[in-house]
Amino acid sequence: MAGQAATKQPVADAKDKDKDKEKGKEQASSGKKKSKLPLIIIAAVVVLGGGAGAWFAFKPKPAVAGAAAAADAVPEKAEAAEKPGAKKGPPSFYKFDPAFVVNFGGEGSARYLQVTVEAMSRDATILEELKTDEPAVRNDLVMLFSSQDNATLMSADGKEKLRAATLDAIRKVLNGEGDKGSKIEAVYFTSFVIQ
Repeated sequence: MAGQAATKQPVADAKDKDKDKEKGKEQASSGKKKSKLPLIIIAAVVVLGGGAGAWFAFKPKPAVAGAAAAADAVPEKAEAAEKPGAKKGPPSFYKFDPAFVVNFGGEGSARYLQVTVEAMSRDATILEELKTDEPAVRNDLVMLFSSQDNATLMSADGKEKLRAATLDAIRKVLNGEGDKGSKIEAVYFTSFVIQ
């Protein structure tokens, strides 16, 4: 038995040594984990901080619903836009739909004109008023277009004169309800067909 005890002792010592080695490895690995944890936390903070900074730098700006909303939000800017030399806002367009179709010309030479007209302003409220007054404007424009002659409409200069007369006709109708016609800055023919 003494021999067995002697052989058991080295086996027990060997097991203790194995346990000590495992404890040493666990302590070493846990020591490495503890030393890496602050680095991981710092790296995460840097990445999140950089992402948040980028988001604030490149986040989209809130869109304004239209020129009317911008004018309501900041009345000082609206007043400044009306002053000469002031910075103007983006243009808005009002399309007269359907296109104008009129016959023109003298007796025996009936011709047809189809023209699509769009009015431009930087004031959205005047375009709403133009929509309200559209029947009166359409009447005046039909009369204007039907009074033209073929020779005038075939030249570029004649078309430009008709465009200026169209702008005057629209302004005249709007000025009937106050001095609002000047807010219509331009008129464009987006289609012009003569047959």
